[in-house]
Amino acid sequence: NYTDVDDKIINAAIKENKTEKELTTYYISEFEKALKGIGSMVPNITPKVTEYIDKIISYIENLVALDAAYVVDGDVYFRVSKIKDYGSLSGINVEDLKIGARIEENSVKESPLDFALWKKTDKGINWDSPWGKGRPGWHTECCVMIDTIFDKKEIDIHGGGYDLKFPHHENEIAQAEATNGNKIARFWMHNAFINFGNEKMSKSLGNVVYADEMINKIGGPATRMVILSAHYRQPVNFTDVTVQAATSEISKISFAYKQASLKLQVARIDLKLGKPKYIEPFLLALADDLNTANALMELYNLVKLMNNEIRNLNGDLNLLNDYFKSLCDMLYVLGLDISYKTLSEEDLKLYDEYLISKANKDFEKSDRVRNELIKKGIL
Repeated sequence: NYTDVDDKIINAAIKENKTEKELTTYYISEFEKALKGIGSMVPNITPKVTEYIDKIISYIENLVALDAAYVVDGDVYFRVSKIKDYGSLSGINVEDLKIGARIEENSVKESPLDFALWKKTDKGINWDSPWGKGRPGWHTECCVMIDTIFDKKEIDIHGGGYDLKFPHHENEIAQAEATNGNKIARFWMHNAFINFGNEKMSKSLGNVVYADEMINKIGGPATRMVILSAHYRQPVNFTDVTVQAATSEISKISFAYKQASLKLQVARIDLKLGKPKYIEPFLLALADDLNTANALMELYNLVKLMNNEIRNLNGDLNLLNDYFKSLCDMLYVLGLDISYKTLSEEDLKLYDEYLISKANKDFEKSDRVRNELIKKGIL
């Protein structure tokens, strides 16, 4: 889901003399380009906050009716004291929070832990509501979209950076508990950040690298490989060493993949008949808290077995086909966009011609045919 309204967006739109929609439409488009460039699927539902304002207002009205929220001069706050296990996701102790919280002078909130559901404002984009003009608070947006889109008012997996665990995700859970008696999600996955040169990417440090820059520089598959090489809860380090290692591994996988497909197609083996017999350890690794690093080790082991079978002049082509199908499925699951060329009958005849000319030691002809095969991307 896309947050297409918040203070930062409003301030940026004013600064750039654009509407909030112009600004967010551009960045959503750039994000989705990067998503495709790195080999990720674009979700089939991508709701935006501005499309759900009426639902958000109704959701907040219900929280007020349940006495889980209260109104103060056009602002609406969630009453955290209504949630007995507030802080259970992050393990934060509420009493410690109260002691450590900075209580603003003349604060209108009942408790420093209470958070805004609706903010009174006439700055930037705003909407009419029962409490006056304003816009929704960030913590309510996901709740309303989930509440509206999913019949069970709950999702299986909720993701986000580990910096969102508190207070953002705790506040989402609090609203879901008050509204539906659930915790909004069954599983929570919090990812670590991306580092460059072992330092957190930060504008203040001047080490910001944009996704499209990295994808254009080393390619989508290699960029994705760097990320997959670390467990999602561990920082991802983009360094010369990790980038070179990822580029090298992609090259090795791609070479084995293409060589296997070539050998099988030249032997007139139907690639569709291969069976993914060797994918189980790979899937078990992913089933263990999405351990992509261990899953990649299984993929590398398979590539070694495949290379041995490719080099074996008297190898088992059916075995090679099963290896090929297993690798094909692994690449699909990991989103690594590595392809092979499907050979036409004309391509196969040309390759046969190359092998015959080599066997006959007609090197002039074999070199000429080889160059044709290279131009076609077959060799």
